[in-house]
Amino acid sequence: MPEASTLLLFAAASATLVAIPGPAVLYILTRSIAQGRSAGIVSAVGIEAGALLHVAAAIAGLSALVASSATAFAVVKYAGAAYLVFLGVQRLRTRGDLALADLPPESRARLFRQGVVVNALNPKVAVFFVAFLPQFVDPGLPVAPQVALLGVLFVAVATLIDFAWALAAGSVGARLRRSPRVRRLLDRLSGVTFIGLGAAAALSRR
Repeated sequence: MPEASTLLLFAAASATLVAIPGPAVLYILTRSIAQGRSAGIVSAVGIEAGALLHVAAAIAGLSALVASSATAFAVVKYAGAAYLVFLGVQRLRTRGDLALADLPPESRARLFRQGVVVNALNPKVAVFFVAFLPQFVDPGLPVAPQVALLGVLFVAVATLIDFAWALAAGSVGARLRRSPRVRRLLDRLSGVTFIGLGAAAALSRR
């Protein structure tokens, strides 16, 4: 098993990477503002479930395949990009006549599923487990248990940070959900951002 100093360094590096806003953070923020803290927490749990899929893939060697195969990487990349653009278009097409507080809330199951898909189809996460995580693996020890431990540690760190995003955005959202103008602005902002992230993902190189 990796030494304690290695685990602490990996946790610090993971926290730095996770804290950088991306599709996962944006999804959590928009859901927290729209429906409150609990919705943001459920969304974050979905995001982490998607991350666990990447951990399982890394253990099985699938992440290495994505990193080494142009075709496999392209499939994951364009699927993720298409889903982000789809979410963005949905937001832009939403009518903003009502305040967020007046809208029927999305089910927790739907919030969770969307979170899983957002992170599961993010090729950057798969590449992270191939390009970054192996730097903390001791080749003299069994690799799979180390990858599993580091992957779970990454998800644990990400969970704490994403929960913090959800709680903070939920607190702010309580004062914003009563304004139709805020809802329209949030829909436009999140729509444009999702589409932009999707385009960036589609144009990214390995």
